[in-house]
Amino acid sequence: MPPTSRIPLVDLTGAHGPGEDRDAAVETMRLACEDIGFLVITGHGVPEAVVSNAEDAARGFFALPDDEKVRSVPAPGTWWGFTPAQGSALAMAHDVVTPPDLCETYSVSRFDHVVAATDPGDGRRAFIAPNVWPAEPAEFRPAFEAYYAAMEGLAGQLLGLMALALDLDEHWFDDKIGDHITGLTALHYPVLDKPALAGQLRRGEHTDWGSITILHHDGQPGLQVMAPDGAWEDAPTVAGAFVVNLGDLMAAWTNDRWTSTRHRVLVPDDPTGDRVCIAFFHQPDFDARIECIPTCTSADDPPRHQPTTSGEWIVSMLDKTTC
Repeated sequence: MPPTSRIPLVDLTGAHGPGEDRDAAVETMRLACEDIGFLVITGHGVPEAVVSNAEDAARGFFALPDDEKVRSVPAPGTWWGFTPAQGSALAMAHDVVTPPDLCETYSVSRFDHVVAATDPGDGRRAFIAPNVWPAEPAEFRPAFEAYYAAMEGLAGQLLGLMALALDLDEHWFDDKIGDHITGLTALHYPVLDKPALAGQLRRGEHTDWGSITILHHDGQPGLQVMAPDGAWEDAPTVAGAFVVNLGDLMAAWTNDRWTSTRHRVLVPDDPTGDRVCIAFFHQPDFDARIECIPTCTSADDPPRHQPTTSGEWIVSMLDKTTC
């Protein structure tokens, strides 16, 4: 890890119960969330095999011919399945017009066994629809189900520690994430067969939209984070660790005391290599009300954001960024 990085390393090994180790982890987390909104976590307890199996399955799928991959595109009006490269431009969420991102994705959720009795017309059907699973590779579904379950548990632990860092009860977030609508997305940045367009990136400058994101990547460089002074900083790479960052809803919850930081993925100088990441975009319940946390406001610092819901927010962001 670069010694100059302002993105800190947080060891969760001793943070699973009360004590000095947890107190230290909570304090480091608090400072990182206030400063840059990114941290790198070790001691998370996720088995290495769960991570490697998911990455191998993702690589196996993305290596398929395009005509095989497009058989797994999302059903109309839903988001789960394969999105071809150049299907979105995340910078458009901030009203920055750019060419489409040089990234193909595969997204799944936790709602395979949930059937919506009605469609209230507010966009929730897109999130509670069953997954689209590819026929090949055969190990894709079990690998992603195992990875999703591991990330679900880790996200709950992280949100508990974040609640403590906000001077809240450890379980403050629990009733807001019981029916979360989190997407697990494998991202593949393929080898380029021609130069990128002017202003085109593998992933354009953006913030994430939910509460937190937990990212595994294959160690290839490219992810950059915007520091408070506006300079771009390379995200550190630590073997076996996850990168965690805050999303827009966490910033709104905390009255911008904590920051949802812009980041991007650069086109490499050597276009012959690809890059694979797996992101757990934790999103609270569709109906979870997002309004200022009591410990983050005062008479001198009133709420800065209008209340919204998790569902309203993510639907608006998806509509803005889909090409």
